[in-house]
Amino acid sequence: MFHDGARRRSVALLTTGVLALPAVAACGASEEGNVPAAAQDLAPTPRDLVANGSTLTWAIDAVPGTLNAYQADADTGTTRVTGAVLPALFTLDDKGRPQANPDYLESAEVVEREPRQVVVYRLNQKAVWSDGREIGAPDFAAQWRALRGKDPAYWTARNAGYDRIAKVERGKDDLEVQVTFDKPYAEWRSLFTPLYPKDVMGTPDSFNDSARTTLKNTAGPFSLKKVDRKSGDITLVRNPRWWGDQPKLDQLVFRKVAPKNRTKALTAGRVDLAQVAPGEAERISLARRDKGAKGPLAHGPGAGRTPADALMSWAVAHGTEQEAAESEQLAREQTREAVVAYAAEQKSLGAYEVRKALEPSFTQLALNGADGPLADERVRRAVARALDRKELAETVLKPLGLPAQPVGSHLALAGQDAYEDASDALGSQDTAEARALLAEAGWKPGQGAARPKNAGASGEPAEGAEGEEAVGDSGNEDRPGDDGGEYIVGEDDGKSGARGGPMLPGAVAAGQGAALWRQADVVARQDGDGKTEQGAHAQQGGPPGAYAPKGTAAPKESESPGAEGAAGPLAKDGLELTLRFVVPSGAGSEQLRAVADKIAEQLEKIGVTTAMKKVPSSGYFTDHVASGQYDMALYSWPGTAYPATDGRPIHAKPVPAADGSLNVAQNYTRVGTDRIDQLFAQAVGELDDGARKKLIKEADARIWAVAGAIPLYQRPELVAARPSVANAGAFGFATPRYQDIGFLKKGAKPGKQDRKPGS
Repeated sequence: MFHDGARRRSVALLTTGVLALPAVAACGASEEGNVPAAAQDLAPTPRDLVANGSTLTWAIDAVPGTLNAYQADADTGTTRVTGAVLPALFTLDDKGRPQANPDYLESAEVVEREPRQVVVYRLNQKAVWSDGREIGAPDFAAQWRALRGKDPAYWTARNAGYDRIAKVERGKDDLEVQVTFDKPYAEWRSLFTPLYPKDVMGTPDSFNDSARTTLKNTAGPFSLKKVDRKSGDITLVRNPRWWGDQPKLDQLVFRKVAPKNRTKALTAGRVDLAQVAPGEAERISLARRDKGAKGPLAHGPGAGRTPADALMSWAVAHGTEQEAAESEQLAREQTREAVVAYAAEQKSLGAYEVRKALEPSFTQLALNGADGPLADERVRRAVARALDRKELAETVLKPLGLPAQPVGSHLALAGQDAYEDASDALGSQDTAEARALLAEAGWKPGQGAARPKNAGASGEPAEGAEGEEAVGDSGNEDRPGDDGGEYIVGEDDGKSGARGGPMLPGAVAAGQGAALWRQADVVARQDGDGKTEQGAHAQQGGPPGAYAPKGTAAPKESESPGAEGAAGPLAKDGLELTLRFVVPSGAGSEQLRAVADKIAEQLEKIGVTTAMKKVPSSGYFTDHVASGQYDMALYSWPGTAYPATDGRPIHAKPVPAADGSLNVAQNYTRVGTDRIDQLFAQAVGELDDGARKKLIKEADARIWAVAGAIPLYQRPELVAARPSVANAGAFGFATPRYQDIGFLKKGAKPGKQDRKPGS
C-alpha cells in the first residue's frame, strides 16, 4: 500500500496484456450478497500444518528501483518487500476492506469530530524496530512532515491525506499517538502504511536516497538481508526481534524473472511461486493433466500435423528434388528437437499447479475526449453503447474458467462494500441508440477523406510522427494488412464491406441524452444535493452538447442502413469517422489485442472505422496514453480500498497549467466535470459511512454518464505454485500474511485457514 491502493495508482504498468496499478474496498456496512466475483486461491493452511524452516523463492518482474514506497518509481517489487519488513497498520481482507493489524495496533479510532477530527492510535506494546527502539509518535510525526507536501526537498509521489493533518503528537503515554486533522479525512486508515522509521523520514537525504537501496531499520516478520542487483535476488530473513507469530520460512527470496522468462524459470525449478500469463497457465494445466500418460503429447510442436501432412512430409524428404528434400529433412529434424524440448519442459511444468482468482483491478476502454471526434460527448456515448461488455469479458475470462461479469463501477469492485453497478447511468448495449447518437452528432452515411495515418487524437499529425518506424513485433504477425504498424478494420482485414441498419430519429437520441443525465442526477435528488446542476439539465433535457439542437433533421430513410450487420461508413465535414486505437505490440499483450479486435468489430456495426496502431509495449503507456496520442486505448486501474482519495486524480477535470499545457493528473481520458470533482471533495471529508457511500455512488454514475472511461472486466490473477506451497498464490484483494507462508508438512493437506497464534 502507499496504502495498498494509492501507490498502485501512482504508476501504470503494462503486464500480461494490461496496465496495472491500486486495490479497492470501501466505507460503510457490507451489503448482503456483495461478495467477490471469484474467491482467492491460496491453499489456505493452519499454521500448525506448515513446516518450520526452508526458503521460498518468489518471482518478481524486476529488482525495484526504490524501497521507498512513497516515491514515484515504487512498483510491485517495492510493495512485496515493504509488506514483509515494515509496519502495516491496516491490511486488506479478502473483500478489500481495511482491517486493523493487531501486530501493531491495539486500537485506532476517531475520538473527536468537532471542532476538528482527532484519531488516536493505541500501539501494540511489543512493537519495536529492529534496532530495539519502540515504534511511536516520533515515527508518525516524521512521516507526516515528509509527506505533507510543504517541504519540496522531499521527492514524494503524493501527499493525499497527509496534507489534511494539523499535528501529530504523543498521547497519554508512549504507546499512544494522537493525530489531529485540519480538514476532515474519511479515509484516514490509508495513512501510515507502510510506516517507516524516523531515521528514514527525518531528513530529505535519507528519504530521497538512503531508503532507495536498503532498509537498515525494519519492523516486520522479516528483515532485509541483501539486495543483489547483479543476480536479481532480494533476500529476507527472519526478524529476531519480531514479537508476533514467527515466520514459517527461514528465508524469503524475491527473484527477478522477467515475464517473458517465466516458463524458463519454472522448468528450471528456479522459483516456487510466480505470476504467469494465460498461455503459461494453460501449459501447466496440460502438464498436470498429462502426468503418467503414454505416447506423444496431443499439443505442442507438430501436434497439429495430420497423417496426410506426415505422409507428404516423408515423401518430400525422400523425393528426388534434392533442394526440397534437404529443406524438408532439416525441418523434420528441427520439429523432432522441438518436440523433445517441449516434452521435457512439460514434464518440469508438471511440478507446479495454477492458482487463480480475479485481481483487484479492472481493464477499461479509455476514450480520449481532448479533441477529435471523441471530444463530442455524443460520440463517446455512442461508442460506449455499441460495446457488448459481457462478450469482451468472456473473451478474456471464460477460457480461464473465471467468472466473466462486466465491471459495473469505476471506484470499487465486486465484493467490496462500496461496489454498486452504476452503468445504468450510461445505458446498456444498444446498437440502434448508438447509431442515433452519431446521427445527432452530425455523422451521416457517406464516404469521407481518411484521417492522416500518423494523426493524433485531433486528426493532425502527431508530434514526432515523421519517420516513425513500423513495429515489427512477432506478436502481430497474424494481423492483416501490416503496413507499418497500422491497419484499418474493415478495409485491411478482408471483411465484407456490406453494411446496413436504420438510424433512429433525432428525437430518440435527444431523449436518450436527457434520460442519461436524469439517471445520473437521481442520487443527488434523493439526497437533496446537486440542485444547481440537475436543474440546468432539466431545462433542456440534458447538458450542453448532449443532444442535437432543436430542429436538427433526422437521417433520411434512403440514407439509413439496415438494422442488422455492419453500418455504412460515416462522415462529417468531408472526413470519415475513424478512431485511432493504440494497442501494445509485445509478447504478453495478446489478451489486449484480442479484446481490441472484438471492440473494433462491435464498433463497425455502428459505422465507426477503427485504425489499429501497434506500438512497442515499452512505450505504450508513457508515449501514447499519458501523452494523449490516441483516440482509444486499453489499460487497467486496480480499484482501491480508499475510492474518494484514489479516484479523484483519475477522474478530476483537467485544468490549464501555467505554461499553457493541460494538467490532467492521472485522468488520461481528459474527460471530467466540476460536479464530479465536487463529489470527490465532499466524499473525502465525509465521516459518516452511509453518506460517503452515497457520494461515491453519485460520482461513479456521473463518470459513467460522461463516457470517458468504460470499465470492461476484472483482470485475471494466475499464479504458478508448487503444490506444497501454503498460504500463498492468487491473493485477490487480500494483503499477504508473510509469516504464514511456507511449505506443507509431509503428509499434510491444505484446508481452511484457522490460525493459531504462536503455532
